[in-house]
Amino acid sequence: MEIEFDNRKLRDLYEKGTSKKYRLDKRVLEKFFMRVQQLEASVSIYDLRNTPSLNFERIKRTKNLFSIRLDKAYRLEFRIEFKDKKRTKGKIIVKEISKHYGE
Repeated sequence: MEIEFDNRKLRDLYEKGTSKKYRLDKRVLEKFFMRVQQLEASVSIYDLRNTPSLNFERIKRTKNLFSIRLDKAYRLEFRIEFKDKKRTKGKIIVKEISKHYGE
């Protein structure tokens, strides 16, 4: 699917490898790069749902906001602008790396 960054600092992190805002552990950064590549390589939302390690989920009380696991403490949040009626394919807009508690 097509990838776009809503957050300039995250785009810089992905393109340049560093960002002043995101001073994360090396393992988390490696997972971030890997997860963005997985998002780019996905053909449909089912590629994300059928990969258990991603722990793909819709964020509660939202319509098109989703997240995938980076590690136990962090998640990558993104929005999907669906381009088909079945809501399976579309453009992914990466929004934020967030702390995730409860796992």
